[in-house]
Amino acid sequence: MRTLCLAGATATGKTAVAHLLAERLGARLLSADAMLVYRGMDIGTAKPTPAERARFAYRGLDVVGPDAPFSVGAWLACAHAAQAEAADAPLIAVGGTGLYFSALLRGLEPTPPENPALRAGLEALSLEALRARLAAHGATIADDRNPRRLVRALEILESGHALPGAWGARTPPRLVALTWPRALLHERIARRVERMYAEGLLEEARALRERFPVWSRTAAQAIGYAEALAVLAGTLTVAEAQARTVVRTRQLARRQESYLRTQFATEWVAAAPGDTPETLAARVLAAWGEDA
Repeated sequence: MRTLCLAGATATGKTAVAHLLAERLGARLLSADAMLVYRGMDIGTAKPTPAERARFAYRGLDVVGPDAPFSVGAWLACAHAAQAEAADAPLIAVGGTGLYFSALLRGLEPTPPENPALRAGLEALSLEALRARLAAHGATIADDRNPRRLVRALEILESGHALPGAWGARTPPRLVALTWPRALLHERIARRVERMYAEGLLEEARALRERFPVWSRTAAQAIGYAEALAVLAGTLTVAEAQARTVVRTRQLARRQESYLRTQFATEWVAAAPGDTPETLAARVLAAWGEDA
């Protein structure tokens, strides 16, 4: 069994490329996306269809409800199960959650328990304040543009513990990732948000709210769903929600690409106007060193 990794920012077309590659290689698929683990959150996460999930023997999808917490360790357990199930077939891990790829390729170091009181105070600080506070500890982390990562790092340090070694600079594992020119990616993101609303995101969010009155912190902050729920609550118009979702998705894409640049020896497969999933799949195969 071999595991092949295909990463990239949101809306880069990873899923379509992965499906073509799975067909060509007879591979199983493992989702490496932190939002796709939630059952019922389908439209807003651009989750593969039920037919695609059955066809490609997907793992890492629909693991918990939006009301349940989910950790990198829980995902890694799913990944190990998927690797065991794959047996002699290739397994393609595809997604945009860098922490999942880091755990898969480096292993997962144990971290100290959470300190909710300390975390609450840290979450009220700005990004620059968090970075300055981390510097005051004489510590650095590779992903220092991610507020949640900074909060967790400070929570660990200020609870009297050392940061896990993988959070700093170390020899990075190799990864293949898709990337688009910024302007084209922004266009793809805007079209995706329009499509989400046209396909019924508000109705999906309403049904989920009725089924799960209380969501986990991560699910409640999910891009697209937080805005859709605000529309349902009457605090945003649809136009405002769509605009905010586009902005947040662009910000996410920047963070994802930054993480892939700093944490891995990433081999980028750069897309250009006119590229199709088929042309990108051929280039990913070459980057992996696999036969076409």
